[in-house]
Amino acid sequence: MDLKFSKTHEWVKVEGNIATIGLTDFAQDQLGDIVYAEPEPEGTVVELEGIIGTVESVKAASDLYAPVSGEIVEANFDIEDEPEMINQAPWDTWFVKIDMADPSELDALRDKDAYDAFCKEEQA
Repeated sequence: MDLKFSKTHEWVKVEGNIATIGLTDFAQDQLGDIVYAEPEPEGTVVELEGIIGTVESVKAASDLYAPVSGEIVEANFDIEDEPEMINQAPWDTWFVKIDMADPSELDALRDKDAYDAFCKEEQA
């Protein structure tokens, strides 16, 4: 799995200059059953750590934050009709695709081992 991870529990898959972003397995597990999900629309320009989507579960509501800045070029509106997809397949269910303004921002993200260690610390 060639993904990067943010401290706010988003995963990022990079193809060229496009960053595909979703919610991590750890985050969906912490949230519980997700009953609502909404990505920000295409054409939205987001700053680093700007809001790119919202999820609500039986436990809490939470925003998703942009691990990179740029313009949302694709939004996955299927998750509005099937928010449970995030619980069932978090690694395959994405929120938005961003055309990155500054790919060097990826350097601040964690690899899988560092992210797993971060999650263990949060649970301690």
